[in-house]
Amino acid sequence: MPKIAAVAALEREVRGLIKNCTRAPREYDGRKFMFFEQQEMVIVCGGIGLEAARRAAEAVIALYHPALVLSVGFAGALHAGLQVGDVFSPGVVLDARDGSRFEIDGGKGLLVTFMAVAGSKQKAHLAEAYNAQAVDMEAAAVAAAARVHGIQFAATKVVSDGLDFDMPETARFIGPQGEFRTASFALFVALRPWLWGRVAILARNSNEAARILAGHLKAFPQHPSDVIEAKIT
Repeated sequence: MPKIAAVAALEREVRGLIKNCTRAPREYDGRKFMFFEQQEMVIVCGGIGLEAARRAAEAVIALYHPALVLSVGFAGALHAGLQVGDVFSPGVVLDARDGSRFEIDGGKGLLVTFMAVAGSKQKAHLAEAYNAQAVDMEAAAVAAAARVHGIQFAATKVVSDGLDFDMPETARFIGPQGEFRTASFALFVALRPWLWGRVAILARNSNEAARILAGHLKAFPQHPSDVIEAKIT
């Protein structure tokens, strides 16, 4: 059984890592999940948002009994020093809903998990309110699931949008299960030429971020004892 469980939101975030994995469709708690297995690691893409991440984390913990649960994927920069493609391994993950904190030995900086896609104004507010370096939408839920089960937790994020980048409207295209309605979003953008430039930049940055994240995770220690000793540095 794989000893490291990585939880991402969408397959496109980890596509460079999962392309050569063994696909294992399995069910948990009445829901279907696709698990991507390779050696000591299993990856599951649970969808966007806290609830989707929680469900995926609970499923992979119950079915694979990992020694480490790792939240991976894209994050937005809240600090000018973080640029697109930078890998960020925080020392603290904070849940913006209730202020819950999850500390990670060996990490550095603070990742805040927010309930919605953060535009440039919201990023500035989060940076000031929490003194955080990056924002995502899932890590705190994965951390909470790991804590409940007494399993080691860590997070590895890659910056896909900078501090000043104003995200195009995407919230309405996130489905109830955390899925992203790509076709509907594409049609929405096609009818609004003023969005084409921003969406093209976002697509380019996301592709680069996914490539870098895959390279980083491929070099990730493949044995849990190595992970524990390294403290996710």
